[in-house]
Amino acid sequence: MSTTLEEISAAVEKGKAKLIKELVPKAIEEGIGAQEILNDGLLHGMNIVGDRFTRNEAFVPEVLVAARAMNKGTELIKPLLAEAGNEPLGKAVLGTVQGDLHDIGKNIVKLMVESKNIEVIDLGVDVPPEKFVETVINEKCDLVLCSALLTTTMPMMGKTVEALKEAGVRDQVKVFVGGAPITQDFCNEVGADYYTEDAATCANKAAE
Repeated sequence: MSTTLEEISAAVEKGKAKLIKELVPKAIEEGIGAQEILNDGLLHGMNIVGDRFTRNEAFVPEVLVAARAMNKGTELIKPLLAEAGNEPLGKAVLGTVQGDLHDIGKNIVKLMVESKNIEVIDLGVDVPPEKFVETVINEKCDLVLCSALLTTTMPMMGKTVEALKEAGVRDQVKVFVGGAPITQDFCNEVGADYYTEDAATCANKAAE
């Protein structure tokens, strides 16, 4: 791997966005392809942070600054990726379910999933089932990512699955559920496809 790519990876890992703004153009000048900069530089660094986060060796603030640095780099190569016709892996709709206003976990999931080259449409918080369904239909999404932090809002996940069924699009998407009170049993109970206990695992599963 070129030293510039190694430097990009290390800069993402340390969350040095300013450095990324210098290194990415340098890599482009060196003739390194945009996809390579993305995979072996930006995503490589982000994945290291993601793995550390999974093992409780890194914490939320570190993940956020690393993701911010990665996003700065991604913005710089987006036009080049588009030119090269590098399509995202897929498209996900993400939101905290109706009645729930927690967004920190959801925001980390967004950053981690985007780091896997998956396009994410973030509906924010307090998202009713119909809104998830509407977005799946209009945007042709492959994944539905539902978050909840309150036990009182957990049933909305089941209602979202039901709404997808009623609209006839349930079999077109994989539904992910997550958040502090959520368990694998609950996931099975509401008929979702996957429960993941943290953002990094969710991103890995989503990429699969």
